[in-house]
Amino acid sequence: MKENFIDLIKIFCKSGDGGAGSIHFHKTKNVIKRIPDGGTGGKGGDIIICGNSHINTFFHLRYNKHWIAKSGNPGKGNNITGSNGEDLLIQVPVGTVVVDENNKIITEIIENNQKKILFYGGMGGKGNAFFKNLTKKYPYKAAQYGIKTKGRWITLELKTLADVGIIGFPNAGKSSLLSSITKAKPRIGNFSFTTKKPNLGVVQFNFESFLIADIPGIIKDASRGKGLGYQFLRHIERNSILLILISSETKNKKNEYYILLNELKKFNSKLLSKKRLIAISKSDLIINNKTKNKIKKIFFDIGENIIFISSFTGDGLNYLKEKLFEALKKNSE
Repeated sequence: MKENFIDLIKIFCKSGDGGAGSIHFHKTKNVIKRIPDGGTGGKGGDIIICGNSHINTFFHLRYNKHWIAKSGNPGKGNNITGSNGEDLLIQVPVGTVVVDENNKIITEIIENNQKKILFYGGMGGKGNAFFKNLTKKYPYKAAQYGIKTKGRWITLELKTLADVGIIGFPNAGKSSLLSSITKAKPRIGNFSFTTKKPNLGVVQFNFESFLIADIPGIIKDASRGKGLGYQFLRHIERNSILLILISSETKNKKNEYYILLNELKKFNSKLLSKKRLIAISKSDLIINNKTKNKIKKIFFDIGENIIFISSFTGDGLNYLKEKLFEALKKNSE
């Protein structure tokens, strides 16, 4: 089955050309010369982007990459303005970033039904009635063409709007955690890279809630394209909190933690300034408190506190939700 999760796509957009102004004359009784009455051309259609919370990917744009709005109609006699070209509305997921050919951000869509005109349609040309004045009462060829517009390629990037992003190596238990603290049902399996797209869930806590995202696994040298590479890391750029998950089965937990930080730094050094929480998953596999204290000391020595959790038994999950909520509340102050 083909993967339907598309979070990066290039599309071609061209707003409509303006309609041409009309050269037209009206002859009245007892008047020797005709009177110019050519109307103005209609405006070309705009290209508009709109946020839609019911859409989660750009899959609907996969086979529709050319968006060309209708041109305005020419003006007519009797000072009739041509009709405007129809606008084109492009529906995108909430969290979409629109980037131009020079990699410059045009706009960001962060709310449902938020609309932004990406490209305005060309203005219609003036008809010869517009050029009639005291010194030139009967202009013959005085009319304008409508303004022509240029087509442009733009890139749409989806960056998930979650409050918390779960980061870790493959098989760290990210999907299991998501399914344990939310109603999300991500694919769970005992093999690497089970998660091949970000999954979202809503965490309920004390009559309030926040969004959490499970980001596909990161491994060493992801920056060089190993594993799934960096293709999904853009989704954590908007996360307020990073929850770093390290499995209790990992032999060198400190080394794995530093690898994750290093890969985040290579992708975007600003990510390291975000608030981080560290959780040791699969803690039910830790045989005694002595081992737990040893793990605590490893991270305490580098200035980090950790939380032990188990998605299998539920141990530590309420405490984890409490700490995440506290961190989010502090961030918003």
